Amino acid sequence: MLPEFRNESLTDFSVESNRKAFQTALEKVQSELGHEWPILIDGQRKTTGQTFARLNPAQTAETIARFAKGTKETALEAVAAADKHFQEWSHWEPEARARILLRAAAMLRRRKHEFSATMVLEVGKNWAEADGDTAEAIDFMEFYAREMMRLAEPQPLVGIAGEEENLYYMPLGIGVVIPPWNFPLAILVGMTTASLVAGNTVILKPASASPFIAWRFYNLLEEAGLPPGVLNFLPGHGSAIGDTIVSHPRTRFIAFTGSKEVGLHIQRLAAEIAPGQIWIKRTILEMGGKDCILVDESANPEDAAQGIYASAFGFQGQKCSACSRAIIHEKLYDDVVGRVVEMAQKTTIGPTKDCGNYLGPVVDEAAFNKIMEYIEIGKKEGKLLTGGERGHTGGWFIKPTVFGNIGPEARIFQEEIFGPVLACTKVKSFKQGLEYANATDYGLTGALYSNNRQHLEIARRDFHVGNLYLNRKCTGALVGAHPFGGFNMSGTDSKAGGRDYLLLFTQAKSVAERF
Repeated sequence: MLPEFRNESLTDFSVESNRKAFQTALEKVQSELGHEWPILIDGQRKTTGQTFARLNPAQTAETIARFAKGTKETALEAVAAADKHFQEWSHWEPEARARILLRAAAMLRRRKHEFSATMVLEVGKNWAEADGDTAEAIDFMEFYAREMMRLAEPQPLVGIAGEEENLYYMPLGIGVVIPPWNFPLAILVGMTTASLVAGNTVILKPASASPFIAWRFYNLLEEAGLPPGVLNFLPGHGSAIGDTIVSHPRTRFIAFTGSKEVGLHIQRLAAEIAPGQIWIKRTILEMGGKDCILVDESANPEDAAQGIYASAFGFQGQKCSACSRAIIHEKLYDDVVGRVVEMAQKTTIGPTKDCGNYLGPVVDEAAFNKIMEYIEIGKKEGKLLTGGERGHTGGWFIKPTVFGNIGPEARIFQEEIFGPVLACTKVKSFKQGLEYANATDYGLTGALYSNNRQHLEIARRDFHVGNLYLNRKCTGALVGAHPFGGFNMSGTDSKAGGRDYLLLFTQAKSVAERF
């Protein structure tokens, strides 16, 4: 009998022994950098004669790793391998598949600092953010293992005299998993293991900015007992391999987290019926947000400022749940914004292998250039209150940036920037603030700081986001407690980490036998 699910505890880095253990893990990972790694199809290592490098975003002269670059030919091989192994894997008992996840979770728990240290170097997470990412990955495996066991039990149905009624949750087939780089372990683990534990075989195309942590996780599952060919590891650029695996007639579903533009492209491709395809492909899409924290006149200004700062600048604002808009009642606007600016100006910036640095680099040069372009746009749309410039030499660092006097039609109010940029907007009433909060194409996360019970209840009903937080920051969803997924252009409201999520990777079969 398994104990009840509990969220993994976070590491307390104020404890010296924890800091020393993490530093040792960093040194171990640092010693492993610069190697070349292959594609893995049907359990076999493959190269293509082409490679791509992942550079350290905090020290761009350093190569994290080189990976074989997937091609259309290797993409077709990956589909064939997944197809070959589907029937055998789908016939495994659900409990047996779940036990692989439980073993992998236990192994990851024992090696958590190694995985977290990898993310510190590969994508620039600070120690606490990386530790939280690894903890969430453990949570996903523990939670989905139990969920598959629950779905394998007899399901409650209305009985009919003289019949036996059953409902079975069956796997779909071959899945394509395309995770993001910003939660390069947690989201990759969640989408991949949900697919696998449901009995599907998977082609994993890791983000080009975070292939090394994906490689580590592939090997962890292999060590935990996952059979060859059930998971196929296909690094490379999406333009070369993405369309091939998404459009293939044997592909049954696509799980994707990333930009709106790529997600909609996948949706269009999946909607086309290829010759020989006998099903409607399922898409599970999470496509970002333009999230806000709304502060009414009754709120505690210190609490609101702390929540805005943490939500806006945690992991350099590179979260789909990040607060990129602060909508504040005019009575508290100057107070709250002043506090946020003061905190932003005190932020420690630099390579996050140093535990003392809170803000690391953005992920790569393309992201740096895009964010700096938006900062220039913001200077024309409002008042730059702090930041707006490079924060450190040697890597892709940007100072935490705050703009004031931003109107609801401004581009930096409407468009996803995905960086440490906050747009602050003053409103005359809670009603106007809620209208502004909802006035985007997205609907992922949001928060309201208020001590007005009527406003809190109205927000429950009318604040149109998939994850709403009252009197707390709008980032930091926990598996099992905050099922995650948004509305509108934020995606398909897939509710990762919730009791409905595995249903997206299965199909229900009703069987009735008359006696």
